Amino acid sequence: ETKHGGSKNGKKEGLSGSSFFTWFMVIALLGVWTSVAVVWFELVDYEEVLAKAKDFRYNLSEVLQGKLGIYDADGDGDFDVEDAKVLLGKYKYKWNIKEAIKEPLKKLREKQESKKEENEEEKKKTRKGKDAADRKDKKAIDMNKLKKDSDKAKRDRGKEKGLDKSIKSKETTKKSASEKDGTVQVGKDKETKKIVKSQSKEDKKEKKSVPAQPTSPESEETVQPAEKSYVESGKTFSKKKKKPKLLNKFDKTIKAELDAAEKLRKKGKVEEALRAFEALVNRYPQSPRARYGKAQSEDDLAEKMRSNEMLQQAINTYDEVVSLPNVPSDLIKLSLKREADRQQFLGRMRGSLVTLQKLVQLFPSETSFKNDLGVGYLLIGDNSNAKKVYEEVLSLAPNDGFAKVHYGFILKAENKIAESIPYLQEGLESGHPGTDDGRFYFHLGDALQRMGDKEAYKWYELGYQRGHFASVWQRSLYNVKGLKAQPWWTARETGYIELVKSLEKNWKLIRDEGLAVMDKKRSLFLPEDENLREKGDWSQFTLWQQGRKNENACKSVPKTCALLERFPEATGCRRGQIKYSIMHPGTHVWPHTGPTNCRLRMHLGLVIPKEGCRIRCAQENRSAWEEGKVLIFDDSFEHEVWQDAESYRLIFIVDVWHPELTAQQRRTLPAI
Repeated sequence: ETKHGGSKNGKKEGLSGSSFFTWFMVIALLGVWTSVAVVWFELVDYEEVLAKAKDFRYNLSEVLQGKLGIYDADGDGDFDVEDAKVLLGKYKYKWNIKEAIKEPLKKLREKQESKKEENEEEKKKTRKGKDAADRKDKKAIDMNKLKKDSDKAKRDRGKEKGLDKSIKSKETTKKSASEKDGTVQVGKDKETKKIVKSQSKEDKKEKKSVPAQPTSPESEETVQPAEKSYVESGKTFSKKKKKPKLLNKFDKTIKAELDAAEKLRKKGKVEEALRAFEALVNRYPQSPRARYGKAQSEDDLAEKMRSNEMLQQAINTYDEVVSLPNVPSDLIKLSLKREADRQQFLGRMRGSLVTLQKLVQLFPSETSFKNDLGVGYLLIGDNSNAKKVYEEVLSLAPNDGFAKVHYGFILKAENKIAESIPYLQEGLESGHPGTDDGRFYFHLGDALQRMGDKEAYKWYELGYQRGHFASVWQRSLYNVKGLKAQPWWTARETGYIELVKSLEKNWKLIRDEGLAVMDKKRSLFLPEDENLREKGDWSQFTLWQQGRKNENACKSVPKTCALLERFPEATGCRRGQIKYSIMHPGTHVWPHTGPTNCRLRMHLGLVIPKEGCRIRCAQENRSAWEEGKVLIFDDSFEHEVWQDAESYRLIFIVDVWHPELTAQQRRTLPAI
């Protein structure tokens, strides 16, 4: 054969290489000229083709959304990344899965069960054909196996029983030890006249300005633990809240712009976020979400600038959100709640109360808003209306723990001690958000103590274990961390030696001026009004209160006041008092604790009976005061007083800053 496919007779069969190349070039040129002709003579409308392709893509997207709509897991009306995460098991807790997806899954399960039953029938028919001897052998083997399993199960149960006994024994030992240590008696916070949400809010209210976040442990007070979970049967569960719906139909059309502005805010670019939301509000004045974002940005900027004016602007913008049309319910709730909170922050309690009342009127079935309204009444000292609110809540939700602890607190303030106990106790045991607060442990223990119930010790111990108290004995609620804590002090330990010497040197002068104003007709001595007495007669005459001098009182005892002016650790102590105290025979003061660990208390004996007067602080008793001598103790520890003498006892009380507080802390700590 010749090359290139030639035959024996020399004739060619097929195309040569050069002929193939020629035809390829012809076809290529023909295609090019055809394309040129199509474009030149506009045989095809390319713009129309592209528009149809784009329209097809959008239609396809809508079709897919329609098909996948049944998989909308979070209830926002479409299928998106969040829904995919839920369906793929990304989130542990799922939201509302629509019925449309449940039905196909149910049918699929039924089909699988039917197929499984058919397979079982086939297996049974196959097994019937086996030899009877095989079945007998198999039965014998199964019986032996069953016997072994039974023996093993018995041994396992025996081990578990022994383990249970061991655990019970350990728990009993632990409980016994806890009860043995819990010999604490109950006190009452002398300064707590009204319930407040947190010490941080009280501090903010008194400062009347937006504080920066604390940067130094020196100036930071201990705050009650934030409520992030609820406790049930000894286990802690995170409370999962449904994702709030903040967008109406219009806001969904500008979601990309809203998200871009919100992203700036979350990144801490507050000024940029505010400008972005302001632009959106100007462009879309009826957008509730844009207005809410503006309010949040103003709120953030107020904190950054420490500006009350900017915060007031944020409050006004939160209020504007609610006045817009078609505002989602969740957005109304968030706006009004934040508005009320910021009003309380500025000390505008009555304005906050109006906002909370509006919230309750709009959502009458939401007991949580009623609970907030009750707190609002307590903040202005209106216990009567607060009581009515919590009675209404408990009629709607008898197991509401938050309502129970607050209702119990109000009953105790009314001196209905026995009635308050079950509400305080059941509320704390519920573990509901807002109940795990040191004040409620404090007042429940105090109520139980006054009823002679040793269960008080258990609650003080539990409050200590949960971080509300510095110790079982030291139960003040407004504290600075790290201060030296001991019940009794000496003058040398305090560092206030000059003050102590001056008091002891001039004790007769202080006594004589005190005796001169004891005339009942002048009514300078006022009865103790903090419900600390079980019985008896106890009155006080105050010269300084919260670091402020009582000028009229000092006119009656000028030499004593002039003497004290030299000691700012006493006159400048904004968490204490300077006062005369007279206690008559037959008086017993309940065990109680002061409100803060930031002060120490000095008692100067002026007129002291020879027998019958004694004081206990923590676990140590002191038999009596001495005339002309100073006694120093930390009244944040539980203390108790008995006056069983035959005549009155007169002392002079001087509170001083805790010696370990810095000058900065003494200037900035809010008054108590």
